Amino acid sequence: NLRGQLCCRHNGVKHLVFASSSSVYGANTKMPFSVSHNVDHPLSLYAATKKSNELMAHSYAHLYNLPVSGLRFFTVYGPWGRPDMALFLFTRSIISGTPIDVFNNGHHERDFTYIDDIVEGVVRVADKIATPSAVRNYEATDPAISSAPYRIYNIGNRNPIKLTSFIECIEAKIGRKAIKRFLPMQPGDVASTYADVDSLVEAVGFQPKTSIEEGVGKFVDWYLSYYKPDQSA
Repeated sequence: NLRGQLCCRHNGVKHLVFASSSSVYGANTKMPFSVSHNVDHPLSLYAATKKSNELMAHSYAHLYNLPVSGLRFFTVYGPWGRPDMALFLFTRSIISGTPIDVFNNGHHERDFTYIDDIVEGVVRVADKIATPSAVRNYEATDPAISSAPYRIYNIGNRNPIKLTSFIECIEAKIGRKAIKRFLPMQPGDVASTYADVDSLVEAVGFQPKTSIEEGVGKFVDWYLSYYKPDQSA
């Protein structure tokens, strides 16, 4: 992130938009997660690095007047994602008839956000150049704004889905039941995520459009077309 900011500074970039993560909310329990909440208790090193990216971006915006906007992504899913993500692993295992690991005994809730909605939000924010806030005591009122040209937004579907319901959507699309292996929560994980996107709606008119059924359906169609797995198992 710091290298990217340096490149932006020396190449006349008018607005830097960078990806953060819902993981920064860490031990927070107040729902939905708001950009106005304090995020000083990350539960994983990944979350800590995302928080540090936000801090460095703010410092850069302050020092060099580079407009910067950060987007905290909430559980992005869809085609062309990372093959180690849960949706890939679940789909592959359900098709092959092998067990899937269901952590926290299936009690997780996630604000799953389809990639097309994420991309639309990023494009909209890119056109909304961050400006300094008129609120002078921002540090005491809202950590998402600043006297520097800096903004932080949540970008999510604002509709938490139980992990078991997510798995049921995959099962329904594939037409086969998963073999579930229920396990405890992993270290550094959180039980639930839920995005408050009011500031993003107000700033750029963001409105997620993709239901979990539609998004999972599109993913499975793509997966079958791209990987062409043997479905005879």
